[in-house]
Amino acid sequence: MYNPKSQQAEEFISHEEILETLKYAEDNKNNISLVEEILNKAKKGKGLTHREASVLLACENEEKNAEIFKLAEKIKQDYYGNRIVLFAPLYLSNYCVNGCVYCPYHKQNTTIPRKKLTQEEIKREVIALQDMGHKRLALEAGEDPVNNPIEYILESIETIYGIKHKNGAIRRVNVNIAATTVENYKKLHEAGIGTYILFQETYNKESYEKLHPTGPKHNYKYHTEAMDRAMQGGIDDVGLGVLFGLESYKYEFAGLLMHAEHLEAVYGVGPHTISVPRIRKADDIDPSAFDNGIDDDIFAKIVACIRISVPYTGMIVSTRESEECRAKVLHLGVSQISGGSKTSVGGYFNPMQENEDSAQFDISDRRPLDEVIKWLMELGYLPSFCTACYGSGRTGDRFMELCKQQQIHNFCHPNAIMTLKEYLEDYASDATQKVGIELIKKEVETLENKNVKEIVIENLEKIHNGERDFKF
Repeated sequence: MYNPKSQQAEEFISHEEILETLKYAEDNKNNISLVEEILNKAKKGKGLTHREASVLLACENEEKNAEIFKLAEKIKQDYYGNRIVLFAPLYLSNYCVNGCVYCPYHKQNTTIPRKKLTQEEIKREVIALQDMGHKRLALEAGEDPVNNPIEYILESIETIYGIKHKNGAIRRVNVNIAATTVENYKKLHEAGIGTYILFQETYNKESYEKLHPTGPKHNYKYHTEAMDRAMQGGIDDVGLGVLFGLESYKYEFAGLLMHAEHLEAVYGVGPHTISVPRIRKADDIDPSAFDNGIDDDIFAKIVACIRISVPYTGMIVSTRESEECRAKVLHLGVSQISGGSKTSVGGYFNPMQENEDSAQFDISDRRPLDEVIKWLMELGYLPSFCTACYGSGRTGDRFMELCKQQQIHNFCHPNAIMTLKEYLEDYASDATQKVGIELIKKEVETLENKNVKEIVIENLEKIHNGERDFKF
């Protein structure tokens, strides 16, 4: 029985409900009057149910699909404006006890070099990231209770927050580690993490168990209920995601939105972010072994339909995707991207590390961060390194309330301008700095509140003179 308020995985992610939803969507994919009715509801900016959204995803009418994309662009602009938040993943360890068949870290892989960063090596990695200009990291580690216990993760977080190099500082550490206990989530919360991120990989239980044949991750129920335990442990910002290519994309889309509905129904707070990675080639992994790959056009429609369905949720696209693909989906709903990423353990301090077979997956967008920043600005976006909401306690329901009222930009926009100014002063190339200075002049003029505008102008001068970390 489908019950979004239940805390039992197979009730809030009901296989039968998903199958019924997919049949309903297939039966109505050319029902123009129903599609119009759903679009009219979506235009109110309050979101859609998983079943309504699935009808839009299945829609084959070119005119209505154009309306879907146009509406996604509008909702993205209304909620997030032209800001794009930048982050980088930091891989601590690729030791893992699981047997996930799509991941090169799986225990049976004997060819990949196993590595685990010491605290001194973490310091070197973080300084390298700070010297690029990054302020926000996503910690990644395989599941291994011996090599990667929670104590190691907590010590690493403390190390990262403690590093102040030149004008650099990591102001927000998001964490992507395996499902764990309420007690451990409490420890992560007390350590001051930002968002807890965990990809479901697939919501299809039968496929999930086949894809995870051995190790603790085999337990579908424990993994799927992880966000509930994280919330119970005090973490109010959580990030969902599926790995597109493992199972039918329509099935995953419905399951993903059902998970978001569940969090909203039980905790009053939907996911802070949704990630949409696609499976990529890696050591001992061949994506062609999976039959559910999706092309760029379907990928773009998934992004657009997620944006329409959960307007308040940030959307993340990583360097798995190419420059061309990222450009396509930025205006459709994506609000966060990684830049200058390395997916190997130790790859930032020693860039040659990426030539070793220790990366989790192949990167498609290999441009350095500075080039990504310049590219974003030339496309008309405002790159942001802002972490002010986290520092000011605007998380969970406080953030969501402001976001749903389309008020979060009153904080985010001026903060984005000031953090971009920091980047230009400390890290940008001459060419990027030139583009950025002109963009900041333009963006300052868009600030409607006179007092805010005056403070931003004053702070920009202070940043030029060496002061840092201003925020609204």
